[in-house]
Amino acid sequence: MKKAFFGFFLVIFLFISSSTTYAAESQIKVNGVAIASDVKPEIKNKRTMIPLRVISENLGARVEWSNSKVILTKIDMKVMLTLNSSTAVKNGKKMLLDVKPYMKNKRIFVPLRFIAETFGCNVNYSNFAVAVNTEPLFIDGVQVKALQHEYHMTLGGVVQQINGNAYNKTIYNTFVKNKGKKVEAPADYSWRGTSDTLGSYYKNAQYDFLDPKGNSLVRFDVYSLFRSFPSEPLTGYPEILIHDVSKDEWYLFSDTANRSIEELIYTAEKNGFLKVISNTVV
Repeated sequence: MKKAFFGFFLVIFLFISSSTTYAAESQIKVNGVAIASDVKPEIKNKRTMIPLRVISENLGARVEWSNSKVILTKIDMKVMLTLNSSTAVKNGKKMLLDVKPYMKNKRIFVPLRFIAETFGCNVNYSNFAVAVNTEPLFIDGVQVKALQHEYHMTLGGVVQQINGNAYNKTIYNTFVKNKGKKVEAPADYSWRGTSDTLGSYYKNAQYDFLDPKGNSLVRFDVYSLFRSFPSEPLTGYPEILIHDVSKDEWYLFSDTANRSIEELIYTAEKNGFLKVISNTVV
């Protein structure tokens, strides 16, 4: 009888230990890229819980914190979570969570599956890996393989590619949804950061959405108004323009949208989704 009880408790112990080990050693991958985090995911009520910011950013969402509430935004999606509450709000509609978000080690933990599926992703479990697969971006029915981002400095330039579906999709939609009024092409524009022409523009960066063969499907160039004296206003000249090179059309663009794209690129680099193709900056 004692042996039977010992065997029973041994099984329970091994089960608990294996669950703890799984939580401590499980690796989260988004589109095959391992997500780096200083806090390990863990299991609670049979659900994989993961730090909110690291998973949300890698799904292309923006994270904002206010008191005990967290707001996630991605293009037309807005999700609000509350610490220690089983109710979430998705685009104004209430939803129930299996596990309440909670704070631990100064990190907010949330159910992985809920966050992933909310933003249109699939979650698969295999051994000690959790794979989150995001939907690829399609432009005119052709899948985008990568986003190529190029910018120039005073001496040299950098060409780099982003291979994360969520980042590319969010950046593309940011361009499309933030196009302002259609305008005429400026009289003077180039990669140069200096010019003697009043109302000239310099190119901040160019963005090529590439097909699987590396051909550009769509290209957006972002231009800023050049100022010899930043304190001196130049009336009648927009601050930022975008050039839809594929259609050869010019539009007004906002500084907010431009900064949002730059933040996404920085986050993609930080999380391993960006690869430098060439760097000639001296």
